[in-house]
Amino acid sequence: MALIPFDDRDGHIWLDGKLVPWRDATTHVLTHGLHYGSCVFEGQRVYNRKVFKLEQHTARLFESARLMGFEIPFTEAEINGACKMVVEVAGLDDAYMRPVAFRGSEQMSVSAQKSKIHVAVAVWPWPSMFDPEIKRKGIRLDIARWRRPAPDTTPWKAKAAGLYMICTLSKHEAEAKGYADAMMYDWRGLVAEATGANIFFVKEGKLFTPYADCFLNGLTRQTVMDLARARQIEVHEKYIQPSEVGTFTECFLTGSAAEVTPVGSIGDWTFEVGKITQTMMEDYANIVRGKHKV
Repeated sequence: MALIPFDDRDGHIWLDGKLVPWRDATTHVLTHGLHYGSCVFEGQRVYNRKVFKLEQHTARLFESARLMGFEIPFTEAEINGACKMVVEVAGLDDAYMRPVAFRGSEQMSVSAQKSKIHVAVAVWPWPSMFDPEIKRKGIRLDIARWRRPAPDTTPWKAKAAGLYMICTLSKHEAEAKGYADAMMYDWRGLVAEATGANIFFVKEGKLFTPYADCFLNGLTRQTVMDLARARQIEVHEKYIQPSEVGTFTECFLTGSAAEVTPVGSIGDWTFEVGKITQTMMEDYANIVRGKHKV
């Protein structure tokens, strides 16, 4: 499949309050967000021309900006309206959406108090984060050498660009070895998450997931936990030691991009794509398309 660069596509992007042609939605190379990571974003999916949990995603975008020390120069209602406008103009039934806010190029130093805050919203087709055939059997995860940092070293509750540097490194290393992704430990050596998705395990009909105390508590993670509880499936948030991973029978990832993705193996540990994993996949697919609610 030919690679289509993201700077050379048809369509429109909402940038700083107005729609502009896709190729004109540019920023300068000396932008603070590029050099110093002063950038926050959201990843959200469009189903049947509606953004799933739009208001919650926008609220998190604003909270991420607050944690990063800057104020978005639009209201949440305006950003929600921009997201809906972009979907309508694109004419896509199902898609992936990226709102992003970042410091501009007015100042180029660690301190950038006077830099303008820019905001953009783009949407594009993205059917599945992982190959559908591989996903059906359960993807293979490597174990990353990079760890999620301690909560007193980063603004870990923010969905901030700089926090994904070690995720890119980990995923690239995993892919080079033939894996689809990698599981990351936290600074204590406990199970944390994958490079861009939260992780769940199954044992004896119960769900287990790590405490989100140093990584993002994903909206998809929260949705799946609600779906499980609605089915009377016990959900346990706990500290998970690496030695426990082999005791689980099922494993899956959750995220706006990943949706609910079965995991077939992590390193030498293997899992089945079992009943609970399949149920969560079906329930999630139904709720995002409005077929039922929790």
